[in-house]
Amino acid sequence: MSISWDTIIQDMGNLLVSEQDTYADIEAAYNWLRQTYGTKDERIILYGQSVGSGPSLELASRLPRLRALVLHSPFLSGLRVMYPVKHSFPFDIYKNIDKIHLVECPVLVIHGTDDDVVNISHGKHLWGLCKEKYEPLWLKGRGHSDIEMSPEYLPHLRKFISAIEKLPVPKFRRQSLANDHKNDKSTKSSWIGSRHSIECVPPRDKSRKISIDHRFGKPRNSVGSSDRARNSFDRLGEMVRSVRLCNVDCVKNAVAEV
Repeated sequence: MSISWDTIIQDMGNLLVSEQDTYADIEAAYNWLRQTYGTKDERIILYGQSVGSGPSLELASRLPRLRALVLHSPFLSGLRVMYPVKHSFPFDIYKNIDKIHLVECPVLVIHGTDDDVVNISHGKHLWGLCKEKYEPLWLKGRGHSDIEMSPEYLPHLRKFISAIEKLPVPKFRRQSLANDHKNDKSTKSSWIGSRHSIECVPPRDKSRKISIDHRFGKPRNSVGSSDRARNSFDRLGEMVRSVRLCNVDCVKNAVAEV
């Protein structure tokens, strides 16, 4: 898909990396755009698929002037993929549920109804916690790695990008959603909620206690855990490669091989 936004693709292939490594990778890509091309935050869209939703959301939570965030088959947290826990634990990874409220930009959530790796309830829960909700895309009959094959996928993504292109700079987002598009029915109907953007979000505090590093693909054996839970996390772990900025790439191999 050809768009007018600065684009960079970051593909980690089959490498097994830690949570902190993925944060460092996406920050490096972001800094490269800023330093090499002088790209401003309001010209950047973060796109995170599956495991990539973790580092994408982490970075988005610290960029109040970011243009938009797309979460493709996201999850609430690593532990919640395996177990229906209601609270966050220090050893959990990619705690998206605890960061989504810090994201100030419009958020598009895409998820398949038949996803047996990350249940669609994860995507719906995250969407419900967004400050700036855009019309979500729940794809009936789609799983974790075939969403891109749906005829509804690209048109909805284009519609989202077209809508955010019409918005003024992020700090005036509330006014734009309330007034600037009142005559644009197709755009207005897609925006679910809006609020004022804050002026700044402090950078990630590297001294704070963060989830311990965990090597994907080597989950611990837990007494009483179901085979389905283990299999889901094994398959999810192989998709670490899906971190990118404003890219519509596909990750198909992990589920196809299972």
